[in-house]
Amino acid sequence: MADNTLFVDDFLAYTIGIVVYFLGMRLNGRIAFLRSYNIPEPVTGGILAALVLLAIFLATGKEVVYDLETRDTLLVYFFTTIGLNARLSDLLSGGRPLVILLALTLTYIVFQNVVGVVAAQAMGQPNAIGVLVGSASLIGGHGTTIAWAPEIAASYGVPNALEIGVAAATLGLVLASLLGGPIAKYLMARHKIADAETDGLLVGIAHEREDTEQINHVSIMGVILVMHVAIIIGYFLNEALAEAGLKLPLFVSCLLVAILLSNTVPRLLPRMHWPARTRALAVVSDFSLGLFIAMSLMSMQLWSIADLAGPLLVLLALQALAAVAFILLVLFPLMGRDYLATVLSAGFAGFCLGATPTAIANMTAVTKTHGPAPTAFIILPLVGAFFVDITNAFVIRFFLGL
Repeated sequence: MADNTLFVDDFLAYTIGIVVYFLGMRLNGRIAFLRSYNIPEPVTGGILAALVLLAIFLATGKEVVYDLETRDTLLVYFFTTIGLNARLSDLLSGGRPLVILLALTLTYIVFQNVVGVVAAQAMGQPNAIGVLVGSASLIGGHGTTIAWAPEIAASYGVPNALEIGVAAATLGLVLASLLGGPIAKYLMARHKIADAETDGLLVGIAHEREDTEQINHVSIMGVILVMHVAIIIGYFLNEALAEAGLKLPLFVSCLLVAILLSNTVPRLLPRMHWPARTRALAVVSDFSLGLFIAMSLMSMQLWSIADLAGPLLVLLALQALAAVAFILLVLFPLMGRDYLATVLSAGFAGFCLGATPTAIANMTAVTKTHGPAPTAFIILPLVGAFFVDITNAFVIRFFLGL
């Protein structure tokens, strides 16, 4: 405890995250509404835990701050498992949807800033506010917000840019978590879309092992070893790209390395047991994603948003409406009006208002109920993690200069 702030170390935060996840499972099991609308279990528990922190702050004036080092490691774990499950055949089959989704995403980055800037001007706010509550904080997330806030504060007359951006990113994460499931439910009912055939899921990807496949300490250790090798190589790749002037999140490099390894090593070493599409990998993947989302949401400092209510909430409400309209009227029809388009619609809601992991969580919740959609779990992370950060930087710069 220091200066009315309770700092929770990484080990305890990790433990609390597991408790929060189980709490979400229990609530989803008891409340039919949450199951019906495909609200992910860690979202349910995480939001409730954040509300508890808010209640503590309002009652005592004390803030609770978590050390989230393990959470960040889990993010790298998760995207590495996605890469290990990827096959070139999936990537090739996802070629056309990948191109369409990429074009739609790049278009939406511009559209999101147009909505933000126009709304900000209508409320008498600087253009920079609209950019902050646009692609900087929503598609960009907390990382992009923190990177741009100092320049916006110093050069564009928004002294509290960091607070506004972080608040927008935080609330956007909540909206992203809550909208994906209902959007998928509506589309499937409205267009009479049938469930996909299911024979088990690996985060949306059907496994192809026999039912006799064993999950034990050896299979889990094998998965972790292969993951760590991919992460080590991904780390060095990330460093090399940074020195070359291309700065990407570590999980992007690990995702790309894992895809490369999974499509070369099994061919070069056919006798080696490779963990792709095994239940053991599915266990590690689900664990990493669920706990990452739970820890991200439970650590939200909702009290920091109170002073920024008013225009911020109006801007976010408009952005949420714009996102839903874009998904229903543009993305879903152009992606083919089928089950893949439905899953991607849920994921895009999580991505355009929150973050790529939120998108994956939304899609996972849908596919666990309605069946696998392997292509969605390959193309959306590639679009969301690799292409967007680069494009977003140029778009933010353009709109700040208006």
